Amino acid sequence: MLVTDKLKSYAAAKKALKLRCKHRQHKGLNNRAENSHQPTRRRERQMKRFKSPRQVQRFLSIHDPINNLVHLRRDRRPAAEYRTARAQAFAV
Repeated sequence: MLVTDKLKSYAAAKKALKLRCKHRQHKGLNNRAENSHQPTRRRERQMKRFKSPRQVQRFLSIHDPINNLVHLRRDRRPAAEYRTARAQAFAV
């Protein structure tokens, strides 16, 4: 299946390439690809404050390990367990 946004040139390209797959044109169907780039985009957003890639790399090499320790995911975790894990992370 080919999933694209509603740009008309995609249909023309599919016809020119003689693809036999199903073509779905919808604005939100390719969100899985967009969401997989979120960690990269978060890092790019952080770089806006810095003047050089070297400076941002120096900052992120320290920031990321600490952020991973303190920023806990809430996937199927009860609030009491989350609070305990958060307190332990801050104690470290």
